[in-house]
Amino acid sequence: MANYVSPGVYVIEKDLSEYTPSINSSIVGIVGFASKGPTNKATLITSQNRLIDTFGEPSENITGQAIEGALEILEQTNSLYFIRSAADDAVDSSGIVGIGCGAGFIVSGTASPTGSEGFGVSRNLTLRVQITKPDGTFVFSDNSNAGKDFTILANSVSNSRNQALALRNVLGGSLDTDNLYVEYDLGTGLGEFSLSGIATTTLAGSGVKLNVTACEGTSYDANNGIAVLKQINALSATNGVYGVSGSFASSIESYGASIITEGADSARYLLESLYPGAGYNGGTKSDGTVSGLSFDIVSLGGPKTSIQIKNNGVVAEAFTAGLAGSGLFVEEIINTGLTNLKSDYVKGNVQYESANTGGTVNLPFYSTTKTILGDSNYDCVSVPGGTVKITNGLRFNKFVASTNTNFAGGTNGIPATENGRSTALIGTTTGTTKTGMQALDDPLIDISLALIPGISTEAVQNNLITLAETTQNFMAVIAPPYAIGGVQEALDWTNGKSVSRSNPVNSSYAAVYWPWVKVFSTFDGKDRWYDPSIFAVRQMAFTDSVSEVWFAPAGYQRGRLTKPSEVEVILNQGDRDSLYSGGNVINPIVAFPQQGITIFGQRTTQRNPTALDRINIRRMMIYIRKVILASTQSLIFEPNDEFTWARVENLVNPLLSDIKRRRGITEFRVVCDETTNTPVRVDRNEMWTKVIIRPTKTAEIIIFEINLTNQSADLGTI
Repeated sequence: MANYVSPGVYVIEKDLSEYTPSINSSIVGIVGFASKGPTNKATLITSQNRLIDTFGEPSENITGQAIEGALEILEQTNSLYFIRSAADDAVDSSGIVGIGCGAGFIVSGTASPTGSEGFGVSRNLTLRVQITKPDGTFVFSDNSNAGKDFTILANSVSNSRNQALALRNVLGGSLDTDNLYVEYDLGTGLGEFSLSGIATTTLAGSGVKLNVTACEGTSYDANNGIAVLKQINALSATNGVYGVSGSFASSIESYGASIITEGADSARYLLESLYPGAGYNGGTKSDGTVSGLSFDIVSLGGPKTSIQIKNNGVVAEAFTAGLAGSGLFVEEIINTGLTNLKSDYVKGNVQYESANTGGTVNLPFYSTTKTILGDSNYDCVSVPGGTVKITNGLRFNKFVASTNTNFAGGTNGIPATENGRSTALIGTTTGTTKTGMQALDDPLIDISLALIPGISTEAVQNNLITLAETTQNFMAVIAPPYAIGGVQEALDWTNGKSVSRSNPVNSSYAAVYWPWVKVFSTFDGKDRWYDPSIFAVRQMAFTDSVSEVWFAPAGYQRGRLTKPSEVEVILNQGDRDSLYSGGNVINPIVAFPQQGITIFGQRTTQRNPTALDRINIRRMMIYIRKVILASTQSLIFEPNDEFTWARVENLVNPLLSDIKRRRGITEFRVVCDETTNTPVRVDRNEMWTKVIIRPTKTAEIIIFEINLTNQSADLGTI
């Protein structure tokens, strides 16, 4: 503490308001396969809609029942972490955006002065323009689809700037900027002036056609200059009529072209789903609804384009972007990977396949794309309905307009073999990178329950149980395979005496439920058999919401299942006795004639008879451990003396008192003093606290002893 040596009034603030924080005991972790979404990452899901949007709908084509399980559990909790496992060969869904050139023309003129003021155009210059779209329809509907007239007025006192501006204003004015894009060059000299206006269609690609006609009365004064109307960069004279010096072409047809998307000297813009999966593949389902991703490419004025991303047929995002020269370079507008995301659905790259290297190269930088594709908007190509290579030096490159282009080619990355699936689900830990179920080992997600529904592979289940034991953060809930047989087969499986399981399940951090239950799936309109672990975890979350984590998630109060319509095996009293006693640890799901389908057990798989052989006790201990750890972190590096010991007791005692009031424990004691912190422990910089808890046991067996007496018996003495 600071020493104060001069007179004054000082205020010192000390925070002595330590308390135990609240912990959500219903956070569930689910590991499994899906058709889309992030892979090998614990993703927080807070609603059923968010689950479907992120990871796709359930399907019989997807191994396991992770999506189905998550949907059911989200009806009882709003905090669930979904880990989608996928092998390295999972493929992104993708769609190719074509790159093309617009059709264009040049109008130019020069004049030599006969006086000091100079001379220009002596008569109006009128051009009739019509643009044909790839589908054969016209852009301009004036003059009975003949085109639209544009006139450059004669100027008595001309100069090159006025003439060029006139051309731009007429051909590229606000009325028509979505159809024609105009650039101009200015040239001046002591003895002459020149103007050159270049107009190109804002539509690009094969099928785009531009027809330009010099209307009657259009010419330059022969004494003062000439006018030239010509097609831009025509590949051959057969593709159009060239204007030549000294003459005026009366009509031109100029064509756009598409740059080839595959092979040497090809270029394309490749849009890909953010993550791999067939769930991103666009298409139409049997009920007529649209699924997956698709996109529209809408041409805007100049070199700009609107890239509209559709999710399930509805526009979810729209980006205004273009290529080099657009001012809104596409690689700066849409993601090129998974960092600094601008799109929630896609990433993209401009790609170039070089004839020299024979490989595809991404062009993520403006300067590189500028070199390959060109930076100017002047040069165009005329190839009726054709495609070209970018080695022709083509300019005015732009995305080709398209509608409802589906993403395709995505794969889920679900291995074909059981060993491959097990490897993907179990995952690995490499440095800070964790895959599969290993991603559950993260203190930031704080799960209390975990399952891999629909997967009964011994290696997968054993690894989940081991992870639960080593982290001490959650319970693993598992089940025997579907259609394993009857009671004896289920017992053999749990005890490690079946073909599919060679070792018994024995852990207080695990619980087994059986048999499977039938549920109607609204996604495909079918009755399907569901892994019982789904509903076991669902009822644990329900128990937390209506009572406490240390209440048994079983029985008619908290274990009744309203959704399932049938159980795989009908269990009688003898079956239930066999499953639940004699060292056996299966929690039966029973179809009672009047009460309905009910979870009628709450054993952990621990074989040793202690308090931890019950789920409610194990879940309470997980809860207490987490709360104590969270509330005592601030004591690290504090002096190891009686004052800190008292702080420990003051933190833990209120927690346990509260649990006692809420019927979790009957008695407790917290000891943190010189008896637990011996000199040897203090010398090792250790501080020990002993917490003794007497948990509240559940009344699983209720017995009424009914005694009959004769008429003379004294009931008070019986």
